[in-house]
Amino acid sequence: MKLVELPRFPRPLLTLCVLFAATFTACEPEQKPGEKKGEVLARVYKYTLYASDLADLVPDGSTEADSLRITSNYINSWVHDMVLMQKAEQNLSAQQKNVEKQLEDYRRSLVIYAYEKELVRQKLDTVVGAEEIENYYLQNEQNFQLKDNIIKVVYVKVDKKAPQLAKLRTLYKSDKPQDLQELEKYCRQFAQNYFLDEDAWLLFDDLLKEIPIETYNKELFLQNNRFVEVADSASYYFVNIKGFKIKNSLSPLAFERENIRNIILNKRKQELIDRMKKDLYRQAMDDGEIVINQKK
Repeated sequence: MKLVELPRFPRPLLTLCVLFAATFTACEPEQKPGEKKGEVLARVYKYTLYASDLADLVPDGSTEADSLRITSNYINSWVHDMVLMQKAEQNLSAQQKNVEKQLEDYRRSLVIYAYEKELVRQKLDTVVGAEEIENYYLQNEQNFQLKDNIIKVVYVKVDKKAPQLAKLRTLYKSDKPQDLQELEKYCRQFAQNYFLDEDAWLLFDDLLKEIPIETYNKELFLQNNRFVEVADSASYYFVNIKGFKIKNSLSPLAFERENIRNIILNKRKQELIDRMKKDLYRQAMDDGEIVINQKK
Protein backbone atom coordinates (compact mmCIF):
# COMPACT_ATOMS: atom_id res chain seq x y z
CA MET A 1 0.00 0.00 0.00
CA LYS A 2 1.37 3.40 -0.99
CA LEU A 3 1.16 5.99 1.74
CA VAL A 4 0.39 9.60 0.87
CA GLU A 5 3.21 11.85 1.97
CA LEU A 6 3.85 15.55 2.13
CA PRO A 7 6.27 16.91 -0.49
CA ARG A 8 9.92 16.02 -0.18
CA PHE A 9 12.73 17.93 -1.84
CA PRO A 10 15.44 16.30 -3.97
CA ARG A 11 18.67 16.01 -1.99
CA PRO A 12 20.98 17.32 -4.75
CA LEU A 13 18.89 20.47 -5.11
CA LEU A 14 18.76 20.95 -1.35
CA THR A 15 22.53 20.51 -1.04
CA LEU A 16 23.17 22.91 -3.92
CA CYS A 17 20.89 25.55 -2.50
CA VAL A 18 22.32 25.35 0.99
CA LEU A 19 25.84 25.64 -0.41
CA PHE A 20 25.09 28.72 -2.44
CA ALA A 21 22.95 30.32 0.26
CA ALA A 22 25.81 29.94 2.73
CA THR A 23 28.27 31.22 0.15
CA PHE A 24 26.30 34.34 -0.69
CA THR A 25 25.73 35.29 2.95
CA ALA A 26 29.19 34.62 4.33
CA CYS A 27 31.71 35.50 1.62
CA GLU A 28 31.18 38.99 0.33
CA PRO A 29 34.27 39.98 -1.70
CA GLU A 30 35.29 43.10 0.19
CA GLN A 31 34.00 45.37 2.90
CA LYS A 32 32.22 48.38 1.43
CA PRO A 33 33.38 51.89 2.42
CA GLY A 34 31.80 52.96 5.69
CA GLU A 35 30.48 49.46 6.37
CA LYS A 36 31.51 47.91 9.69
CA LYS A 37 31.55 44.13 9.68
CA GLY A 38 34.03 43.56 12.45
CA GLU A 39 37.20 41.54 12.66
CA VAL A 40 38.41 39.68 9.57
CA LEU A 41 38.63 35.98 10.40
CA ALA A 42 39.79 34.66 7.04
CA ARG A 43 40.41 35.75 3.46
CA VAL A 44 40.51 33.49 0.40
CA TYR A 45 41.11 35.15 -2.96
CA LYS A 46 38.43 37.87 -3.19
CA TYR A 47 36.26 36.40 -0.41
CA THR A 48 36.36 37.64 3.19
CA LEU A 49 34.87 36.08 6.31
CA TYR A 50 34.10 38.51 9.14
CA ALA A 51 33.45 37.86 12.82
CA SER A 52 29.93 39.24 12.36
CA ASP A 53 29.18 36.43 9.90
CA LEU A 54 29.47 33.98 12.81
CA ALA A 55 27.29 36.00 15.18
CA ASP A 56 24.55 33.36 15.56
CA LEU A 57 26.69 30.29 14.95
CA VAL A 58 27.43 29.22 18.52
CA PRO A 59 24.39 28.10 20.59
CA ASP A 60 23.70 29.89 23.85
CA GLY A 61 25.20 28.13 26.86
CA SER A 62 28.10 26.60 24.94
CA THR A 63 31.36 26.18 26.80
CA GLU A 64 34.48 28.02 25.71
CA ALA A 65 35.91 24.77 24.35
CA ASP A 66 32.73 24.03 22.38
CA SER A 67 32.63 27.58 21.01
CA LEU A 68 36.22 27.31 19.83
CA ARG A 69 35.57 23.93 18.20
CA ILE A 70 32.41 25.12 16.42
CA THR A 71 33.98 28.32 15.07
CA SER A 72 37.21 26.59 14.06
CA ASN A 73 35.29 23.92 12.16
CA TYR A 74 33.19 26.56 10.44
CA ILE A 75 36.17 28.65 9.40
CA ASN A 76 38.03 25.61 8.11
CA SER A 77 35.00 24.51 6.12
CA TRP A 78 34.49 28.04 4.77
CA VAL A 79 38.10 28.28 3.59
CA HIS A 80 37.85 24.98 1.72
CA ASP A 81 34.53 26.04 0.16
CA MET A 82 35.94 29.36 -1.03
CA VAL A 83 38.94 27.71 -2.65
CA LEU A 84 36.51 25.51 -4.53
CA MET A 85 34.26 28.48 -5.25
CA GLN A 86 37.13 30.40 -6.83
CA LYS A 87 37.91 27.45 -9.12
CA ALA A 88 34.26 27.12 -10.05
CA GLU A 89 34.00 30.84 -10.85
CA GLN A 90 37.00 30.54 -13.17
CA ASN A 91 35.87 27.44 -15.03
CA LEU A 92 32.08 27.61 -15.29
CA SER A 93 30.23 29.58 -17.92
CA ALA A 94 27.95 32.46 -16.96
CA GLN A 95 24.95 30.24 -17.67
CA GLN A 96 26.30 27.46 -15.45
CA LYS A 97 26.93 29.91 -12.62
CA ASN A 98 23.43 31.36 -12.78
CA VAL A 99 21.69 29.52 -9.97
CA GLU A 100 19.10 32.18 -9.24
CA LYS A 101 16.28 30.15 -10.79
CA GLN A 102 17.24 27.05 -8.80
CA LEU A 103 17.40 29.11 -5.61
CA GLU A 104 14.04 30.70 -6.32
CA ASP A 105 12.47 27.31 -7.10
CA TYR A 106 13.87 25.93 -3.87
CA ARG A 107 12.71 28.95 -1.86
CA ARG A 108 9.20 28.64 -3.32
CA SER A 109 9.07 24.92 -2.50
CA LEU A 110 10.36 25.56 1.02
CA VAL A 111 7.85 28.33 1.75
CA ILE A 112 4.95 26.25 0.40
CA TYR A 113 6.07 23.24 2.43
CA ALA A 114 6.32 25.36 5.59
CA TYR A 115 2.79 26.68 5.03
CA GLU A 116 1.40 23.19 4.40
CA LYS A 117 3.10 21.92 7.56
CA GLU A 118 1.62 24.75 9.64
CA LEU A 119 -1.81 24.19 8.09
CA VAL A 120 -1.66 20.50 9.02
CA ARG A 121 -0.51 21.36 12.55
CA GLN A 122 -3.45 23.73 13.10
CA LYS A 123 -6.26 22.06 11.19
CA LEU A 124 -5.68 18.30 11.04
CA ASP A 125 -8.03 16.12 13.07
CA THR A 126 -5.69 13.54 14.62
CA VAL A 127 -8.36 11.52 16.42
CA VAL A 128 -8.78 8.15 14.72
CA GLY A 129 -11.41 5.96 16.36
CA ALA A 130 -11.29 2.18 16.73
CA GLU A 131 -14.34 1.77 14.49
CA GLU A 132 -12.73 3.77 11.67
CA ILE A 133 -9.58 1.67 11.92
CA GLU A 134 -11.56 -1.57 11.87
CA ASN A 135 -13.65 -0.44 8.87
CA TYR A 136 -10.52 0.47 6.95
CA TYR A 137 -9.02 -2.93 7.77
CA LEU A 138 -12.12 -4.83 6.60
CA GLN A 139 -12.35 -2.82 3.39
CA ASN A 140 -8.67 -3.28 2.54
CA GLU A 141 -7.83 -6.79 3.75
CA GLN A 142 -6.02 -7.51 0.48
CA ASN A 143 -3.41 -4.95 1.48
CA PHE A 144 -2.60 -6.56 4.82
CA GLN A 145 -0.85 -9.76 3.87
CA LEU A 146 1.95 -10.69 6.24
CA LYS A 147 5.48 -10.40 4.91
CA ASP A 148 6.93 -12.15 7.98
CA ASN A 149 5.89 -14.74 10.54
CA ILE A 150 4.40 -13.27 13.71
CA ILE A 151 3.72 -14.77 17.14
CA LYS A 152 2.07 -14.22 20.49
CA VAL A 153 4.47 -15.39 23.15
CA VAL A 154 5.42 -15.62 26.80
CA TYR A 155 9.20 -15.61 27.10
CA VAL A 156 11.60 -15.79 30.06
CA LYS A 157 15.40 -15.81 30.21
CA VAL A 158 17.11 -16.70 33.51
CA ASP A 159 20.58 -17.50 34.75
CA LYS A 160 21.28 -21.21 35.04
CA LYS A 161 21.76 -20.70 38.77
CA ALA A 162 18.37 -18.99 39.23
CA PRO A 163 16.22 -20.39 42.06
CA GLN A 164 12.95 -22.32 41.74
CA LEU A 165 13.45 -23.47 38.15
CA ALA A 166 10.88 -26.23 38.60
CA LYS A 167 8.28 -23.63 39.58
CA LEU A 168 9.25 -21.51 36.58
CA ARG A 169 8.77 -24.47 34.23
CA THR A 170 5.23 -24.85 35.53
CA LEU A 171 4.31 -21.19 35.51
CA TYR A 172 5.44 -20.29 31.99
CA LYS A 173 3.30 -23.09 30.51
CA SER A 174 0.14 -22.16 32.40
CA ASP A 175 -2.82 -20.27 30.92
CA LYS A 176 -4.26 -19.39 34.34
CA PRO A 177 -4.33 -15.64 35.17
CA GLN A 178 -3.10 -16.25 38.74
CA ASP A 179 -0.12 -18.21 37.41
CA LEU A 180 0.73 -15.38 35.03
CA GLN A 181 0.75 -13.01 38.01
CA GLU A 182 3.08 -15.37 39.87
CA LEU A 183 5.28 -15.59 36.80
CA GLU A 184 5.51 -11.80 36.63
CA LYS A 185 6.59 -11.65 40.29
CA TYR A 186 9.23 -14.29 39.64
CA CYS A 187 10.54 -12.45 36.57
CA ARG A 188 10.83 -9.15 38.39
CA GLN A 189 13.06 -10.86 40.96
CA PHE A 190 15.12 -13.31 38.95
CA ALA A 191 14.74 -12.98 35.17
CA GLN A 192 17.50 -11.56 32.99
CA ASN A 193 14.92 -10.75 30.34
CA TYR A 194 11.24 -11.50 29.83
CA PHE A 195 8.10 -10.71 27.81
CA LEU A 196 4.68 -11.55 29.26
CA ASP A 197 2.17 -9.62 27.12
CA GLU A 198 0.44 -12.63 25.60
CA ASP A 199 -1.98 -10.47 23.59
CA ALA A 200 0.73 -8.60 21.65
CA TRP A 201 1.91 -9.76 18.23
CA LEU A 202 5.66 -9.84 17.66
CA LEU A 203 7.84 -10.64 14.67
CA PHE A 204 9.17 -14.17 15.05
CA ASP A 205 12.55 -12.95 13.74
CA ASP A 206 12.76 -10.49 16.64
CA LEU A 207 12.31 -13.33 19.10
CA LEU A 208 14.99 -15.37 17.35
CA LYS A 209 17.42 -12.52 17.98
CA GLU A 210 16.91 -13.05 21.71
CA ILE A 211 16.86 -16.86 21.85
CA PRO A 212 19.44 -19.32 20.47
CA ILE A 213 16.91 -21.35 18.46
CA GLU A 214 18.29 -23.01 15.35
CA THR A 215 15.75 -23.80 12.64
CA TYR A 216 15.96 -24.04 8.88
CA ASN A 217 12.20 -23.85 8.40
CA LYS A 218 10.55 -21.21 10.57
CA GLU A 219 7.02 -22.02 9.45
CA LEU A 220 7.42 -25.71 10.21
CA PHE A 221 8.97 -24.89 13.59
CA LEU A 222 5.97 -22.77 14.58
CA GLN A 223 3.52 -25.40 13.45
CA ASN A 224 5.21 -28.12 15.50
CA ASN A 225 6.25 -26.38 18.72
CA ARG A 226 4.28 -24.89 21.59
CA PHE A 227 6.67 -24.95 24.56
CA VAL A 228 10.35 -24.38 23.87
CA GLU A 229 13.26 -24.70 26.29
CA VAL A 230 16.81 -24.02 25.12
CA ALA A 231 20.06 -23.09 26.82
CA ASP A 232 23.44 -21.57 26.15
CA SER A 233 26.52 -21.61 28.37
CA ALA A 234 25.04 -19.24 30.96
CA SER A 235 21.25 -19.06 30.63
CA TYR A 236 17.99 -20.96 30.19
CA TYR A 237 15.32 -19.73 27.78
CA PHE A 238 11.63 -20.65 28.25
CA VAL A 239 9.12 -19.90 25.48
CA ASN A 240 5.36 -20.44 25.39
CA ILE A 241 4.07 -19.80 21.85
CA LYS A 242 0.49 -18.65 22.47
CA GLY A 243 -0.35 -18.18 18.81
CA PHE A 244 1.22 -17.56 15.43
CA LYS A 245 0.47 -16.53 11.86
CA ILE A 246 2.55 -17.56 8.89
CA LYS A 247 3.82 -15.04 6.34
CA ASN A 248 1.59 -14.45 3.28
CA SER A 249 -1.51 -15.01 5.42
CA LEU A 250 -3.87 -12.21 6.49
CA SER A 251 -2.25 -9.97 9.08
CA PRO A 252 -4.38 -9.55 12.24
CA LEU A 253 -5.98 -6.19 12.97
CA ALA A 254 -4.14 -5.87 16.28
CA PHE A 255 -0.81 -6.06 14.45
CA GLU A 256 -1.85 -3.48 11.83
CA ARG A 257 -3.69 -1.00 14.06
CA GLU A 258 -0.93 1.64 14.30
CA ASN A 259 -0.07 1.25 10.63
CA ILE A 260 -3.72 1.85 9.66
CA ARG A 261 -3.90 4.87 11.93
CA ASN A 262 -0.90 6.40 10.13
CA ILE A 263 -2.43 5.61 6.74
CA ILE A 264 -5.67 7.35 7.69
CA LEU A 265 -3.81 10.39 9.06
CA ASN A 266 -1.68 10.70 5.93
CA LYS A 267 -4.80 10.47 3.79
CA ARG A 268 -6.39 13.23 5.85
CA LYS A 269 -3.26 15.37 5.48
CA GLN A 270 -3.32 15.11 1.71
CA GLU A 271 -7.06 15.77 1.53
CA LEU A 272 -6.63 18.85 3.73
CA ILE A 273 -3.82 20.20 1.56
CA ASP A 274 -5.66 19.45 -1.70
CA ARG A 275 -8.80 21.16 -0.40
CA MET A 276 -6.77 24.21 0.66
CA LYS A 277 -5.15 24.44 -2.80
CA LYS A 278 -8.51 24.21 -4.58
CA ASP A 279 -10.08 26.84 -2.31
CA LEU A 280 -7.18 29.27 -2.79
CA TYR A 281 -7.19 28.74 -6.56
CA ARG A 282 -10.95 29.31 -6.76
CA GLN A 283 -10.68 32.46 -4.63
CA ALA A 284 -7.86 33.85 -6.76
CA MET A 285 -9.86 33.18 -9.94
CA ASP A 286 -12.95 34.86 -8.50
CA ASP A 287 -10.85 37.89 -7.50
CA GLY A 288 -9.33 38.15 -10.99
CA GLU A 289 -5.82 37.55 -9.65
CA ILE A 290 -5.02 34.82 -12.19
CA VAL A 291 -4.28 35.72 -15.80
CA ILE A 292 -3.05 33.03 -18.19
CA ASN A 293 -1.94 34.09 -21.66
CA GLN A 294 -1.94 30.98 -23.81
CA LYS A 295 0.08 30.99 -26.99
CA LYS A 296 -1.85 30.04 -30.12
